[in-house]
Amino acid sequence: MFRTAARRLLGAGFTTSRLLRLPKPRPTTIIPYSYCTSSTESPIGNQSVNPNQSDPTATSSSTAREEGHRRDENSRKPRAEFEEEQARVLAASLRHVPRLGWTEEAMIAGSRDVGVSPSIVGSFSRKEAALVEYFMDDCLQLLIDRVDSGLDLQNLIPSERVSKLVRIRLEMQIPYMSKWPQALSIQAHPVNVPTSFKQRAMLVDEIWDTVGDGASDLDWYVKRTVLGGVYSTTEIYMLTDNSPEYRDTWAFLDDRVKDAFDLKKSIQEAKYFAQDIGAGVGKSFQGLMNGVMQTMSTRGGRSSAF
Repeated sequence: MFRTAARRLLGAGFTTSRLLRLPKPRPTTIIPYSYCTSSTESPIGNQSVNPNQSDPTATSSSTAREEGHRRDENSRKPRAEFEEEQARVLAASLRHVPRLGWTEEAMIAGSRDVGVSPSIVGSFSRKEAALVEYFMDDCLQLLIDRVDSGLDLQNLIPSERVSKLVRIRLEMQIPYMSKWPQALSIQAHPVNVPTSFKQRAMLVDEIWDTVGDGASDLDWYVKRTVLGGVYSTTEIYMLTDNSPEYRDTWAFLDDRVKDAFDLKKSIQEAKYFAQDIGAGVGKSFQGLMNGVMQTMSTRGGRSSAF
């Protein structure tokens, strides 16, 4: 079910050979460019020029023409090739995030790593957001790959399956943990909220689908809303966890998942639970984050709720 939905929702995903990394990047991350087949240079007038005389104006014009020529070269590239370059730049940029953060500087460093002109960074209309969103898509695909490669879930009860899948996904963020608050801030920006919310919804749907959930109608939405709250509260808890190998985080996750499964006994209780953590259906990602922070500050030490 998810894979069909993913093809519809992420039909403009970044180029990769994997399932969700579809051939075209999101249109919002690329500025339009023309498919030029030739470029011409107009003369600077009919004035005579002494070839032995140094002319600063001519030098400046020559530099401008060279820059224009490079831009023309990029514009003549087939769209697929250009978009593949963008995906390579984003992938390479992730190596620089632990040092430079989710920034344009990290993207420039990544472009140099793969031998692409740093000017390509200007083709992303939402530079930092494009990098975070690429990482989110990449992690979702890696999770799907783990499942498809034979991840053993058969001997686990549903709550243990959910905990294991959420843990696998969150472990992918560990190398970037020092910079993850910045990523959350980028995701919560109003311009980026729709994509951020959709990516998290797709992650939750994939987890439930893998667990084998067959819920429908209201129960379907409630389960995904509750699991979204479990994921987000654990993600926030992880930011302040100093225990070895994030042991406290995984214990926190297990407790929250057990609580969530207990609440399945009553749809009404589950609806109240979702509202309590600020993750009601239709609310923005910013509202979810505010609810998560408020819940953690008021209920951090209680075992019966987030």
